Amino acid sequence: MTGLGSEAMEAEFDTVAGWTEEAVRALGPEYAVPAGCRGSGSEGALRWLADRLELGPGTRMLDSGAGVGGPAGWLAAERGLRPFCAEPMASAVRASRRLFGLPSVVAIGQQLPFADDAVDAAWCLGVLCTTSDKAGALGELRRVLTDRGRLGLLVFVADRPLPPPLFVGDDPQPAPLPDGNEFPSEAELRGLLAEAGFALGETTDVDLGDSPAVWSERADAVAAEIARRHGNDPAFRQAEENSSRVGRLLSDGDLRAWLGVATAV
Repeated sequence: MTGLGSEAMEAEFDTVAGWTEEAVRALGPEYAVPAGCRGSGSEGALRWLADRLELGPGTRMLDSGAGVGGPAGWLAAERGLRPFCAEPMASAVRASRRLFGLPSVVAIGQQLPFADDAVDAAWCLGVLCTTSDKAGALGELRRVLTDRGRLGLLVFVADRPLPPPLFVGDDPQPAPLPDGNEFPSEAELRGLLAEAGFALGETTDVDLGDSPAVWSERADAVAAEIARRHGNDPAFRQAEENSSRVGRLLSDGDLRAWLGVATAV
C-alpha cells in the first residue's frame, strides 16, 4: 500500500502479511498466489490488466504497493517476467521475498527508489484508495515509467457519498467506513490521471469474486489457518473488521471495483 495509516491499516497490511506467509508455509506453496491476491485482485482482473498492459518476458514491470506479492507472483508464473515490488510494510516485503523470490523493497508509493524512465509498465492494485496523496503516487509512477509506458490500476471508487456512521440511541456503532481509506470518484480519478501525465485508455468494472473455485478455496484455507493461529489477537480482529467494511460497501453498491489502463504521455 502506498499510504501508511491507521492502526487498523497496520494490522491489515503489515501484521497479517507476516501471518499470511506463516500460513502458506504450513499449507504449501500452491496457496501463495491465491492468498497473496486476496483484496488485490481476482484472477480475471489480473489477466485483464496483463493482457492490456502487453506484459511478457523482458518487460520491466513494477508493482507499486505490492503487498505480500501475490499479483506479482502470478505475473512471474503466467507471463514469464520478474516484476519489481515496492511496498511500505516491512512484513509484507519479507513475505514477498520468501514466498515468491521477487526483488522487493520497502518504499512508499510517493518515494519510489527507482530512476526516471526505469520501467516499461507498472500496476497499482487497490492502493490509491489507501492514501490521501493520490496525486503524489500517480506522479511518481509517471516519473519511473518510460514515455508511452503503461499503467494498470485497480481502484475502489465511490461515485456517491458513502453512508455515515451509524448510531443506536446514544451508543455509536462501528462506522461502516474502513479506517485509513479515502475512496475517489471515477471523475476525480480521471482528473488525477490527466494531471499526472497519463492518457486513460480502456476501463471496466470487475467482479472480484470471479476467480476459479480452487483460488477461493485456497485463499479461504489460508484465512482459516490465520484465524486458527491468531484469531484471539486484537490485530486480527482489527484487520478483519476493516476488510469486512470494504466488502460490505462493495456488496451494497456504495463502492465498485474499477480497472483501467493508462499510457504515460
